[in-house]
Amino acid sequence: MSMTIGLAGKPNAGKSTFFKAATLADVEIANYPFTTINANHGVTYVRVECPCKEKEKRCGKCVDGVRLVPIDIIDVAGLVPDAYKGRGLGNTFLDELRQAQAIIHVVDASGGTDAEGNPVDIGDHDPLDDVAFLNREITMWLYGILERNWFKLARKIQAEGLKLEVVIAEQLAGAGIRESHVNAALMETGLARLDHVKWSEEDMIRLCDSMREISKPLLIAANKADIAPRENLDKLRDLDRIVVPASAAAELALKSAAKKGLIKYSPGEGKFEILGGDLTKAQKKGLEAIQKVIERLGSTGVQECINRTVFELLDLIVVYPVEDEGKWSDKSGNMLPDAYLMKRGSTCHDLAYQIHTDIGDRFLYAVDARTRLRLGEKHEMQNGDVIKIVSTAK
Repeated sequence: MSMTIGLAGKPNAGKSTFFKAATLADVEIANYPFTTINANHGVTYVRVECPCKEKEKRCGKCVDGVRLVPIDIIDVAGLVPDAYKGRGLGNTFLDELRQAQAIIHVVDASGGTDAEGNPVDIGDHDPLDDVAFLNREITMWLYGILERNWFKLARKIQAEGLKLEVVIAEQLAGAGIRESHVNAALMETGLARLDHVKWSEEDMIRLCDSMREISKPLLIAANKADIAPRENLDKLRDLDRIVVPASAAAELALKSAAKKGLIKYSPGEGKFEILGGDLTKAQKKGLEAIQKVIERLGSTGVQECINRTVFELLDLIVVYPVEDEGKWSDKSGNMLPDAYLMKRGSTCHDLAYQIHTDIGDRFLYAVDARTRLRLGEKHEMQNGDVIKIVSTAK
């Protein structure tokens, strides 16, 4: 499936550093607001254990049994309070987020930047304020789109007997809202039982808040955790959502050192190995400091943010389609050539359609490459499954 994560947050919270660490793309990073004007698009990876570890032969697509599955990531312009009204870069930010299935909110956990992203003393700003403001900005962005023609739409729904959820979904399609999101939000808020013509402004904002939470699930990257006061991290951890302490700067330094051949480092690991003997005193001191950080945090947190967004927030699994169930390969002998991200609960027939429409249309059955058992079209796949699809498609 097409998978896109959005990086959101106020200016100067470390989004661009996080993006560069996750992608090693060449982006501008600076200690002032609005470094990012136009959204940066890149490719990052989720880290999974490769099934080839079960075989004598390695697939060649993994490193030490670790497979990196690509996904798209967007680093959008920093958001300031009242962006939905046009402040800062305004709706430029919000419009970019419509492409994202989930959001990683990069928060300055150190409290070293104010609400506008300007540098202040460490601990001067409460990061909880940043969490609340981002949620409100997205909610009010949705509300602004819906409210624009609501009186006219509400009357039309009533007069023509149209489906409420269909009309709302059409109105918010540009924001990435689907009919299923609207239905779930109507049920959650209880507004499905009320006359939509009589909805108050508060009712509509409540509906938009629910649609935001359902359509754009959010994980908090408590960035700059290496310099954050303990009470700030504790407050963030107490929130009712996934919070990952992180140091994007540490991850970027490790990735850069690994790229230069100075260290051996696998994204998400809690350790690294120094390879080169030509390190300067400053480099050695920097790596020692980073080692202390990841020993305290468990890792730099960047890879954990990406993995937990994909596998917990979005509840996806990885499956490996093959053509030869014995060798786990394609027709050319390439072992485990592809890794597909699929929604948990997806069937073998869903996988067939994911590979190609013709294969889905002419699906016969599937084979579990581990057990060699034949699987029907409604068989639900599990994370890490290696599956052969049999169809009459050529």
